[in-house]
Amino acid sequence: MRRLLLAITGVVALLAAVPGSGQQGAIVTSLTLFAGTAEGLWRSTDWAGSWSRVEGRTSGVRLDGLGAARAIVLIGNQVWLGGDGGLYVSEDFGETWAPLSLTRGIRGLLLSRWPLADPTVFAGTADGLLRSRDGGRTFEATALSGAAVNRLEWPGPALVVACDRGLLVTKDEGGRFAGPGQGLPAGPVHAMALSSYFSVDPVLFAAPASGGVYRSSDGGATWSASGLSAQVVGDLVWLGPFLYAAGEHGFYRSQDAGGSWTRLAASPGRPSRLMFPLAPAAGLEAFLATDRGLFRSVDAGEHWSPAGFAGQDVLTVATFPPPEPTSGKKRR
Repeated sequence: MRRLLLAITGVVALLAAVPGSGQQGAIVTSLTLFAGTAEGLWRSTDWAGSWSRVEGRTSGVRLDGLGAARAIVLIGNQVWLGGDGGLYVSEDFGETWAPLSLTRGIRGLLLSRWPLADPTVFAGTADGLLRSRDGGRTFEATALSGAAVNRLEWPGPALVVACDRGLLVTKDEGGRFAGPGQGLPAGPVHAMALSSYFSVDPVLFAAPASGGVYRSSDGGATWSASGLSAQVVGDLVWLGPFLYAAGEHGFYRSQDAGGSWTRLAASPGRPSRLMFPLAPAAGLEAFLATDRGLFRSVDAGEHWSPAGFAGQDVLTVATFPPPEPTSGKKRR
């Protein structure tokens, strides 16, 4: 499976020096990157060395009506794209596009883990959560409405939503929601990170707009403070023993599941999305989308260098799925 995924996504990984970095043994890859801004969708085929606007071929459907590109999901050779102007899909790595839905204001997208067998698609919008049973062609309302959706995770059977009402959990695909749970501050939740085995190990972290990181060991029913109380965190990523928090003023790592934190670097901007594109095989490479541009790290966040869009607000960044984890160890 690992070799198949590498072939499908066109990864060419070499152990070499990153030009200008002075570091040996860093991973260089040709894997395509996509970034979303208020102006639309952008693509890089040289690992953020240069970027080109993705508009669609002249002979096909163009992305002129997309507006801001806020949600990007990459599966195989497919690129799913949601934004202010609707939902689009490409079957050829972003070369040509087909419109799926005119549903406006899409901020987040979440597909079934088995899209060929289950065409369910969830779309987070500025006014709630929508569900599609036909692969994104039509959407219907769920029980969550009137609140902006900021993040979506579907570990199964639970669907976890970080929104302006806090962190909510549904076990019937949006029919009913529980939460935000005791101990979590009232108000919006910007980011979250879940255990890799959430169905049997329901640990999750949440970053409320009021600041700090909070931990739940019971699927969001109860919460306790987990540090960084003075920091507004824009995104969280949990990679095995390491939990990363991208804050407005600093970039942090915890090696004990939020018990203590180490400040690795100053934040290059107000973060919106943190991505470790080659994890878990290689967890040093990272990209951070901020309101001051896109930044790249080759040492897991200890140093950041510009990677495009200087001074611009980058809403999201994405790349094709990495190889599947090779370790079966349970993560806490």
